[in-house]
Order: sequence, then structure tokens, then C-alpha cells
Amino acid sequence: MKKITKAVIPAAGLGTRMLPIARTVPKEVLPIVDRPVMEYLVQEAVDAGITDILIITNRGKGAIEDYFDFSPEYETALLKKGKEDIYNEIRELPKSVNIQFIRQKEAKGLGHAVNCARAFIGDEPFVVLYGDDVINAKTPVCRQMIDTYEKYGKAVAGVKRVTPEQILKYCSLGVTPLDEEKGEYDIYDMVEKPKPEEVLSNLSILGRVLLTPEIFDILDNTAPGAGNEIQLTDAMRTLAKTKGMTALEFEGKRYDMGSKLGFLMANCEYAINHDEVGEDFKAYLKEFVKTL
Repeated sequence: MKKITKAVIPAAGLGTRMLPIARTVPKEVLPIVDRPVMEYLVQEAVDAGITDILIITNRGKGAIEDYFDFSPEYETALLKKGKEDIYNEIRELPKSVNIQFIRQKEAKGLGHAVNCARAFIGDEPFVVLYGDDVINAKTPVCRQMIDTYEKYGKAVAGVKRVTPEQILKYCSLGVTPLDEEKGEYDIYDMVEKPKPEEVLSNLSILGRVLLTPEIFDILDNTAPGAGNEIQLTDAMRTLAKTKGMTALEFEGKRYDMGSKLGFLMANCEYAINHDEVGEDFKAYLKEFVKTL
């Protein structure tokens, strides 16, 4: 079994739910307190043992590349002011992982975006971190999925139970239990954006999957689905029915960073635990809620 060292982060979406700001600022660089969304995704992958990451972007998202580059003007200024701790901090992540970029030249869906990673991945298994989803977990969700992959030898979908309203916007999985105590299931079917009569369960994929290289040939032969886009879910359905897939009900809280409410929730909850502002922010919140 090959060791998993590569990750793909699709970040080519227009971010229409975050308009008007997404018109000029990529939603992936919007801040959670003082760090962009994308840093949380990259850090999760690094903490899980990933050494090589491909970020898939499109026009207008050069700010993502700039963030993971060195910043000579900032670094020189910080060193002159004796702020070596901040200097070391902003250089640490770019030095810790090999990050490459490619553009998805046409907006043909998540499946098409992942297929753009074929040359980067080769014949290795890999993890995919959806660009909209930040997950706060004690153990990185990527690491949780890698452990499940090493246990069962199949591709893995990171899943959570969602509401009846949410399941119609996401995907629904048909599963049979493997180890319910550990939240592990065998996937026998899945439906993207199901109609009410098509719902298979309240388990839905939320932001993380681990795929095997067979997915690329499947994507090549996957017709456009919901929204007339090439849906990764449709390709994974084929993978589940042929090679097999495992669902892992992962530990961690997921924030939908493509939505205004998810963005605000993440900022509030991460701010409470922030080393610099956490205590002051908690004190502020306690007083503020009294006025509601």
C-alpha cells in the first residue's frame, strides 16, 4: 500500500454566495481572524503528513499564490524591527510543504477540477480538501481518512449527518455498517443533490475525500450531471460500485466558508481560542449578548 503524501485543493469556484466581496477578493483568502481560509486547509494537510499540495485556481486568484510565497519586503522590515518571531512564523508554512498551482480554465465542476490534477498525482492515492470547508478537529480529518484507508484499502469519503434541508443541497450516501462505533461504513450508492424521494440516508460528504488513481479514468467518462457540471460525486459513485469506497464519520466541526453565516461562525469560534485576542473577545461577547 502506497504512502499518501499528496493533496489536491480545488479553489476555482466563483464564490457567488460570498458576493459582493468575492467579486474582487477570492473567498479562499478571506480571513478567519488573522489567517486566510486557505492556510487552514494547507496546515491540516501538512499536519496529516502531506508533503506535496496542488491548489487548483482560476483567473483572479493570484492572491492565493502570493500568500504562500516568501515576502521579501515584509521579511526585511520585520528583521529590521527585531521581530524575528513573526518573521519565522510567516516563512514556516511555505518552507514546510511543496505547493504547486494549476488553473482550471473552464468552470465545468468539481469533478473536472480534480481531473486537472492527473499529471500531479500520477498513480498514487491522494486526499482532496474542498476549498469551502474548514474543519476544526483534534486529529486532522486528512489523517483520520488516511488511517481508515490503511485499514480497509479503499477510497474514503469524510461524512457527517446533516438535516433534511441540507441533504437536498449536498449529496446522500447509501451505506452499510462496518464499525458503527468508529463511524465506518461501506458505501454502496450516492446521489448528488437528491430529490426528496432519492435520499438514501442523512449521511453526506462534507469537504474531505481520499481517492485512488482509478478516479481519473472514471472522470474521463463521467457525463455532466447536476448543474450541467462534471460532478465528483457521480464519479465516486462509480468508484464505490466498482473498486469500493468507505465512509468515515469524522471527528471535528465543519464550517462552510462559502457562506456568510459559516464565515461569521468560524471567525467567532476561532477568535475565542485565539492566543492574542481570545480572552478579550470572550469578555466582549459576554457583554454584547446581554444587549440582544
